Amino acid sequence: MARNVSIGEVAKRAGVSIATVSRIVNGIAKKASPQTIARVRAAIAETGYRPTGAGQALRRGQSRLVAVLAANLSNPTMAAIAASAETALRDTGVAMVLCDTHDRADLQDEYLLEMRAQSVRACVLLAAVASEGLRTALTGPTPLVFVNRRCPLPGATRFVGIDNRAAGRAVARALAASAPNGRLAVVHGPLASSATAERVDGFKRELAKLGRKLAAADVATAPGLDHLEIGRRGAARLLANGAPRGIFCASDLIAYGVRRELRDAGIRVPGDVRLFGFDDNPLNDWIAPWLSSVRVPYRGFGAAIAAVLDEARRGVPSAPRLLPFDLIERTGGETR
Repeated sequence: MARNVSIGEVAKRAGVSIATVSRIVNGIAKKASPQTIARVRAAIAETGYRPTGAGQALRRGQSRLVAVLAANLSNPTMAAIAASAETALRDTGVAMVLCDTHDRADLQDEYLLEMRAQSVRACVLLAAVASEGLRTALTGPTPLVFVNRRCPLPGATRFVGIDNRAAGRAVARALAASAPNGRLAVVHGPLASSATAERVDGFKRELAKLGRKLAAADVATAPGLDHLEIGRRGAARLLANGAPRGIFCASDLIAYGVRRELRDAGIRVPGDVRLFGFDDNPLNDWIAPWLSSVRVPYRGFGAAIAAVLDEARRGVPSAPRLLPFDLIERTGGETR
C-alpha cells in the first residue's frame, strides 16, 4: 500500500463525521441509518482503510490477537501444534502471535507481561513451566489455555492434550508382548514436564502389573533440553548394563538419539532392540521405518484449542480435553 488512510478521509468521502465512522467500524452504530452504514462501508472499501488494532483493543479491552507461547519451536511436535492452532484461530476471526520461550521461566514471564500490555484475547501456553509470572497470570483477566503439558501450578483447568498415562500403559503392553523374556527400559527427558512424567509413570506402573518391574538401571535420562542428546546419552547409560530388548523413548527425538548410540555400538534396530517412541513424527514412515510410536493427533489440537477459547469467552467452565491417540507399530529394518 502506498500510504495509510486516515479515518478522517473515510468520513469526508462518506459525508459523515469521524465519530460516525468510528461507531460503524466498531459495530455500535445503532443510530445510523442503513444508507449511512452503506456509504461508510463503500468509502472504506474504496480507500482501503483499515482500523488500527491498538485503538480497537483499547475500546474493547482486548485485541484480536491470541498469543501462543511455545517452549521449543525446534521440536516438530510443538511446531505442528502451533500450525494447527494458527489455522483454527484464523477461521474464528482472530490472529495468532507466536513466541518461543525456550523452556525458560524468565522468557515465559517476559512474554506473559508483554501480551498483557497488548491486551491479547487469550494466551495459549504450549508446554508451560512454573514461574512467578504464570502464578500472577492465573489470577488475571486474560484466559489461559495449557496445551500438551498441564499447568505446573494449581488453579487451572483449561487443558488440551492426550491421556499420557494411558499411552504409557499401552506402550508397556506392546513392548512386553514383543519381548516376553527380555529386559525392557525407558529413556526420558526432564520430569518437570507433566507430559513426560505421566508417560513414564504409566509405562512403569503397567510393567509392574505385568510382573516386569523396572530396575533403577533400566531408567535413563540426561541433563538438558536437547532430546536427541538425551536419547544418545541415555542409551549409553543403559548399555553399561547390556543392551535391553525393548526401549520406550518418551519422544521420537529421544528415540532418534537412542538409535544413533545403538547403531554406533553395532546393535541393530529392531533386530536386536525394539524402540518405541512418542509423537509419531510424520517423517517416520520415510526416515524411521524401524520406529514404533504413539501417534498424537496434532492436527486436531487447533480445533480443540479454539473450542476451549470460545468457552472462555462465554464464561463456560472447561474440563480438560483429551484427544485420542494410536499405537503405530513398525517392523522395518535400518535405513542407511
